[in-house]
Amino acid sequence: MKKTIFTGSGVAIVTPMYEDGKVNYDELARLIEFQIEQGTDAIISCGTTGESATLDHDEHCKVLDFTIQHVNHRVPVIAGTGSNDTMYAVQLAQSAEKSGADGLLMVTPYYNKTSQSGLVRHFTYVADRVNTPIILYNVPSRTGCNIQPETYLELSKHPNIVATKEANGNVASTIQTMSLCGDELAVYSGEDDLTLPLMAMGGKGVISVFANVMPKTMHELCAAMLKGDLETARSIQYAHTELMKALFMDVNPIPVKETLNMMGYACGPCRMPLAPLSEAAHEKLAAVMKKYGLVK
Repeated sequence: MKKTIFTGSGVAIVTPMYEDGKVNYDELARLIEFQIEQGTDAIISCGTTGESATLDHDEHCKVLDFTIQHVNHRVPVIAGTGSNDTMYAVQLAQSAEKSGADGLLMVTPYYNKTSQSGLVRHFTYVADRVNTPIILYNVPSRTGCNIQPETYLELSKHPNIVATKEANGNVASTIQTMSLCGDELAVYSGEDDLTLPLMAMGGKGVISVFANVMPKTMHELCAAMLKGDLETARSIQYAHTELMKALFMDVNPIPVKETLNMMGYACGPCRMPLAPLSEAAHEKLAAVMKKYGLVK
C-alpha cells in the first residue's frame, strides 16, 4: 500500500494578480493563511485554477517556490508540473522537487494528446526522474485526452505514481479504476459536485475549486465522509450545490476569482485569453453569494 499524500479537501488555489497581470504575492500569502486557518487539508498550486497555462517558466517556478516556503510544512503542497512536452514536464517536476513540494500534479498531455501507451511512456518517464510522489490529473474536457482504467492499472504499478485527480465526469469509469487499482492508486475527485459519490466509493478527498471560497465547508464535507457520516456529508453537499454550480457558470477560474474579489480579496483579473464575466453573469453570481452570506 502506497503512502497517501493527503486525505480530505485540497484547494486548487487561484493565483492572485494585479490589474497589469503581474502576480500579487502579498495577496497569495493572505489567501494561503485563509486556507490554513479554515482547515484546508492541502494546497495545490499552479493547476488549472492557478492559471498555470499563462504563467511563464520563471513565474511558474516562483509561484510554486513562494507557496511551498510560505506554507512551511503546515499542510502538504502539491505542485502543478504537467505539460504536453514530456521533457519540460521533467524540468518543472525537478524544480518543484528542489523547492520541497510534497507532491506533483501532472495533467495528461494536451493539444498534441497521445495514445494510452503514450500516456504510460510519458508519465513513467517523468516518474523515473523524480522522487516526489505524483498525482495524475485526468481532465479530458480540457485536454482531449482520457486515461482509461486499464491504463491507470499499468501506471499504478510505478512506485512513484500514487494517485489521480479524476475529472472525467464518468463515475462508472472511475469505479472501474478503483476496482482495478485498489490501494495502489488513491483517487481524488476533480469535480466538487462529485466529491461525495467518489468518496463513498473509497476516494481520499477532492482537489477543489469551491474550497477557494468556503474551505471550512469543503473540509467538513470530506471529514464527514472519511468518518462514514454520510448524513452530514449529504446535507453539506445538498446545501452548497447551487454555489458549486455558480462557480462554473463560465470558464474556470473566471467565476471563482470574481467571487474572491467580491469577498474582499485582491485576486485581480484572469489573464487573457480569459475574459471578465458579463454584467448579467456578475449579477447572477453576486445573488448566489448573498444566499450564502459571502457578500452583503
